[in-house]
Amino acid sequence: MLFKLGRSVSSKKLLLLSNFSSIVTSKMSNGKFPGVSLVDVVSVLEKFAPKELSESWDNTGLLVEPYSPRPVTKILLTNDLTEDVALEADGKECEMIISYHPPIFAPLKSVVQKSWKERVLSLLLEKRISLYSPHTSWDCVKGGVNDWLASPFLVAESAPIITRTDPSVGAGRILKLQTGISLSEAISKVKEVTGLQYVRFAIGRNKLLSDEVRTVALCAGSGSSVLKGVVADLYLTGEMLHHDVLDASQKGISVILTNHSDSERGFLRIFSSDLQNRLDKKVQVLVSNCDKDPLVTV
Repeated sequence: MLFKLGRSVSSKKLLLLSNFSSIVTSKMSNGKFPGVSLVDVVSVLEKFAPKELSESWDNTGLLVEPYSPRPVTKILLTNDLTEDVALEADGKECEMIISYHPPIFAPLKSVVQKSWKERVLSLLLEKRISLYSPHTSWDCVKGGVNDWLASPFLVAESAPIITRTDPSVGAGRILKLQTGISLSEAISKVKEVTGLQYVRFAIGRNKLLSDEVRTVALCAGSGSSVLKGVVADLYLTGEMLHHDVLDASQKGISVILTNHSDSERGFLRIFSSDLQNRLDKKVQVLVSNCDKDPLVTV
């Protein structure tokens, strides 16, 4: 509603304007998602997965903080922060993006329009959208990405492949299954949890699809370095170097590859409602519709 004021305004009109402003402010503050501060969101995220769990080479935590703070009422979760995802966040009026992969790794010398990453950061700053990236802290934490990837299997024992001071957290997972399953059944379970129609598969030397799997070594994302040398019936990861796949299969270890981000993205669907609950349902948490792995199997 527009109010056109003349040079002279009666006290009655001023009172009406004041009451109208109070009503609008009340409606905004009493909405379904009243919001919390950026500091509170970061605190909740790092209570779930402390930054100390991140690998030393990683760039995690709060990466973009607009100059003028504002309450966070809507968060967009994404695996990768592309230009389309940034525009989606703006279109959905999100004040914050949580991007699993940090879009800032190498130092930036400028924030101009010459590259897509710089345009993304420019847009976030202009629209006052904060950015947080958890990456390897979510991989290592108990209940994080690797445990989600392990969830379709009936597990008797699970432990990180590379442990930290706390043996319950760390990179990758080695699973001992409750009962043996066939290789073909293992493939079906991976398709089920990731929602993929196709995966890539290398069968171990002298193995058949009907052969039994009792141990699974997995690592979301790129698992070559974490899985190398681990003894298991099956390796599960997003991507591996050709020679590492060849080495594993020649040792009788079968390998399932999903594409890098397809081994991670499904966790966001689970975590969205969890994060909303952790924030006392004061913030709406959405999962990006634009985010997808750049590789498609046809």
